[in-house]
Amino acid sequence: MDEETETDTAAIAAILDDEYAREILAATSMEPMSATTLSETCDASPQTIYRRVDDLKRHELLTERLQVDPDGNHYAVYMARLDAVTVRLDDGTFTVEVTRTEPDVADRFTQYVENLR
Repeated sequence: MDEETETDTAAIAAILDDEYAREILAATSMEPMSATTLSETCDASPQTIYRRVDDLKRHELLTERLQVDPDGNHYAVYMARLDAVTVRLDDGTFTVEVTRTEPDVADRFTQYVENLR
């Protein structure tokens, strides 16, 4: 395992060790949710939710999509991308594999637009 992979694996393990991050992933695996809804669902402050959302997005465990209401208001909703985490022990070496769901076309477009900014 190279150093970057080890760092990423350690960071993901730390994120998954956090109760709020796990609650966010669990909730958004069922349906897209806004930060406000996540704050209520997870019984956490908006600041806590936004910090965890940023961490989860940075490691591609959560994706963000723009939601537009019929009245024209728009806001971000979040969806889990984590599919599985597999830990193996083979000949004294741990291997961790993170499987993510593929982002759909709308997610890829949003990411493209955000990278243009």
